[in-house]
Amino acid sequence: MASPRRAIGLALAVVLAVLVLAVWLWPAAHRLVFGTGQALNHVVVSGNIEAHQSVLSFTAVQAPITSLAFDEGKFVSAGTVLARVDDSLYRKQLQIDQAALEVAQQQVAVARSNLIAAKSTVESDVLDLAQKRRDMARDEGQLASGAVSRQTYDLARTAAGQSASALARDQALANVALTNVGLTLANVHAAQAKVALDRVTLGYTTLRAPFSGVLAVRQAELGELAGPGVAIFTIDDLDHVWLRAYVNEQYLGAVRLGEAAQVTADSYPGHVFQGHVGFIASQAEFTPKTVQTHAERVTLVYRIRIDIDNPTHALLPGMPADASIALLSPGR
Repeated sequence: MASPRRAIGLALAVVLAVLVLAVWLWPAAHRLVFGTGQALNHVVVSGNIEAHQSVLSFTAVQAPITSLAFDEGKFVSAGTVLARVDDSLYRKQLQIDQAALEVAQQQVAVARSNLIAAKSTVESDVLDLAQKRRDMARDEGQLASGAVSRQTYDLARTAAGQSASALARDQALANVALTNVGLTLANVHAAQAKVALDRVTLGYTTLRAPFSGVLAVRQAELGELAGPGVAIFTIDDLDHVWLRAYVNEQYLGAVRLGEAAQVTADSYPGHVFQGHVGFIASQAEFTPKTVQTHAERVTLVYRIRIDIDNPTHALLPGMPADASIALLSPGR
């Protein structure tokens, strides 16, 4: 039977062995929770790279596709022509409206000439009325002395009245001529707007890349009828990519918007991409079956988005990647 001192020594040895084993196993246990090589104040999340996508279609035109310049997977710069449709109908409409514009401009010239003639007539009427009134005044003065007859005075008075009526009529016609000038100018402006609209519509027959990116999907073929809402290409903006990942609820309070993140991808071992937390979901959801995290799976997680700098377009949509995010202490 062992002595009490021997038993105590054996117990202490067992405790010491357990402590040594715990210290030795701690890095491995920590890696299972937080990821390889990460300190306790970091959490590692995993997911796939995604990019801003735009579905491109023709606007305000409907015609058969006559040109598709690229296939899927091609990188294109902003402004590159991607597709065209038959524009013969829209070019013909532009020609018709340009002709209508020329007619409207000629109508302005005619209206202005009529206004000039009407103003000249008014000026003549003003002079004629002044002369007729002088004649009437002279005859009225000579009527008292008997130098002219009553009939002569009456004729002069009638002539002055007729001249005043002619002046009023021609002034009204001059006002009409002035109004016609305004109307023809308005017609010109309307025709110019129609021509401008035709040119814009004609421009819509050419589909251009709105930004630099990769054509992820080509959804149309030559000869198909294109129109508003009919998808032609889907383009990925590789300048703005992000990592869609999920964080366990226990770390949610320690992850903040704008927090820096270091992103790594299996395709580029040893290279770290810089990013930051750009979105944190306000509601929890069940862990997607396709998501694998370094932490233990729990029933509810929160979706986060990590925006990543991608100036060389190294990261492509669909790539698996990991991100290390610093966990904030409660006092921060």
